[in-house]
Amino acid sequence: MSTSIEHANKTVAASAARNPSGKGPRLGHGRFVHVWFLAPAVLALLAIGTYPTIFAVVTSFHQYNLTRVRDGFPFVGYANYVSVLGDSSFWNTLLTTLEFFLVVMPIEIVLGFVIASLLHREGLGFLRSVARVTLVVPLATTYAVVGLVGRLLFNQDFGVLTQAFRAIGLDIDWLGSVGGAFAAIAIMDVWQWTPFCALIFLAGLTMVPGEIEEAARLDRASGLKLFWHIQLPFLLPGLTSLLILRSADILKLFDMIFTMTRGGPGSATELISIYIQRIGFRVFDLGTASAQAILLLILTIVLSRLYIRFLYREASA
Repeated sequence: MSTSIEHANKTVAASAARNPSGKGPRLGHGRFVHVWFLAPAVLALLAIGTYPTIFAVVTSFHQYNLTRVRDGFPFVGYANYVSVLGDSSFWNTLLTTLEFFLVVMPIEIVLGFVIASLLHREGLGFLRSVARVTLVVPLATTYAVVGLVGRLLFNQDFGVLTQAFRAIGLDIDWLGSVGGAFAAIAIMDVWQWTPFCALIFLAGLTMVPGEIEEAARLDRASGLKLFWHIQLPFLLPGLTSLLILRSADILKLFDMIFTMTRGGPGSATELISIYIQRIGFRVFDLGTASAQAILLLILTIVLSRLYIRFLYREASA
């Protein structure tokens, strides 16, 4: 025991003699420590994001059908893209996706702004904090769970909303009719994403200088003038981000719709992501599905650039 202690003391003394200032490298410090901290995130990004994208790009230029593996995967150039652009079903599902976007986004933006305006009022105090926490709950719910909740709410036999509408004399087959199924997925999307819009707009309203709002109210500016000339410039950056995120989200929306309706009845709720999944994992034509996915990525980038070009403005106090 004493020998071990003496050996440890000699080791510490030798280290102190070599480095009397005590400012040298220590355990866990070094030139490349930051690399080791970043490595897990970079590897996850490469595995989950970069590699699948590269694989999809490469696959889109090949005939890649899993039901004909013996034929190999020959290079076909732009044939898959030409086939997709000439596919009427692809354009029909893209049109359905556009209709879904045009239905849910105005509702979410208007309701989100109304909620944000109510929470922006003075004198709420603790109630504002509770409301903010409550608004996060739908956002924390996964798409698949939202779809399951929707199936329970709109079930034809025991759905809560179905029974509520029957009580007032309206017998709607929500998930079994074309209009009902489309309305059902729209309602669930509005429920989940209106709080997100409200939080974005509330953040924008808190950036408006209080003295400017107070001066406008003293000048008896109407609510419309107050919104258009004072609040809107501070809301535009958030609105731009909101449109970019929601456009990309709706274009890839799959879990909630697949859980609720499987894209039916017929193709009433078959958004573009459902159609790509059907081509890729039911028909097993990964080449065509990859070309569709790449075109969808290009569309998302184009829409993002258009939003930034025509909507984004830097607000100045």
